[in-house]
Amino acid sequence: MEIVYRTLIVLLAGYLFLRVTGKKAVSQMHTFDLLYIFVLTNIISTPVEDSNLGKAIIYGVITVILYKIFIRLSIHNKLRWILYESPTVLIRNGDIDRKGLKKVRMPINELLSHLRVKGYTDTRNIALAVMEETGSISVIPKSKYRPVQPNDLKLTIKKEYIPIPLIMDGQIIYHNLKYLKLEQGWLMNEVKKLGEKVENIMLATFLDNGKLFIDNNEIKSNKNNPYYYNPGEDN
Repeated sequence: MEIVYRTLIVLLAGYLFLRVTGKKAVSQMHTFDLLYIFVLTNIISTPVEDSNLGKAIIYGVITVILYKIFIRLSIHNKLRWILYESPTVLIRNGDIDRKGLKKVRMPINELLSHLRVKGYTDTRNIALAVMEETGSISVIPKSKYRPVQPNDLKLTIKKEYIPIPLIMDGQIIYHNLKYLKLEQGWLMNEVKKLGEKVENIMLATFLDNGKLFIDNNEIKSNKNNPYYYNPGEDN
């Protein structure tokens, strides 16, 4: 029981530390962010095998505080260029920057792989490719190779609307109902009109026209239809 107890405490402490730290440390990994995660992981995992649970928690708190101070300092531009690496140009105006590749220790085939992942196959079509300070690669194509925008065709389009989930996996999302100022009775009535039951609904969303869209657990049969081919032996 002691092992279970100690493990539970370590997991809860680690979770709270990361929540206090914020999303930045676990999503965009700068060098210091990665070091912080390694150090914190080592600190909070020590009590599983050792007896210094309280001391490890204190060390963890100190590490979190120091990291938060570091992040606050990095907001200032003068310190930011000292604390973090600068972005590195890999391609400029269709020409591969060999010095940039050498600096980030990236072979040509790896660069081409990153470009393919982003949908580009020819370096001549790239206006700028940069390795950001987080290690990710940003690619800006030349103007004539970028996707066509509605503004290019002088089209007027309506404002983008994101369908709001009201039911997910058979559970009603009450805070979204409250946000839309809708009653549960209205939702139940809409579900009933569509011949469904809440527990059978995978996803139900509120559309911009005020109607409810339902995606249930049922998959329509499309046997022998080539547009619904399933790879493997599931056909």
